[in-house]
Amino acid sequence: MKARHKRFILIVIGLALLGLAAMLILNAFQSNMVFFYTPTQVDKGEVPHGTGFRIGGLVVKDSLKRQDDGLTVHFAITDTAKTVPVVYKGVLPDLFKEGKGVVAQGKVGPDGIFIASEVLAKHDENYMPPEAAEALKRAQEQGKTVVMSK
Repeated sequence: MKARHKRFILIVIGLALLGLAAMLILNAFQSNMVFFYTPTQVDKGEVPHGTGFRIGGLVVKDSLKRQDDGLTVHFAITDTAKTVPVVYKGVLPDLFKEGKGVVAQGKVGPDGIFIASEVLAKHDENYMPPEAAEALKRAQEQGKTVVMSK
């Protein structure tokens, strides 16, 4: 085998290994990516089925209800245009309050209720997640009001 053929084989093997590494990295990124959707997008069915995503907005006043087990809570998230009911089993963050900004991560169940696996609340009085703030701003620009969908 000539030296030129050996170099060609080494280059092909190197490119194959580089392609494999790139594929593994992209696969790891894809499995860790979580997209953000607004309640309006969830109501329109624009969210992927069977995969997790984040939803953000304001917690609707008087929507927070606790079950007897003390861990399961029901509340609703709104972007002032649409409202999505949420169920979460766990301890809520200390700063979680009705009428305040929140981001929840989870999936939409077959009944249209968002089943949250994680709830994030704002960490200071003036902070709102940028995606939630943008969704609220867009809904207010469209002049929509709160609609209770479920």
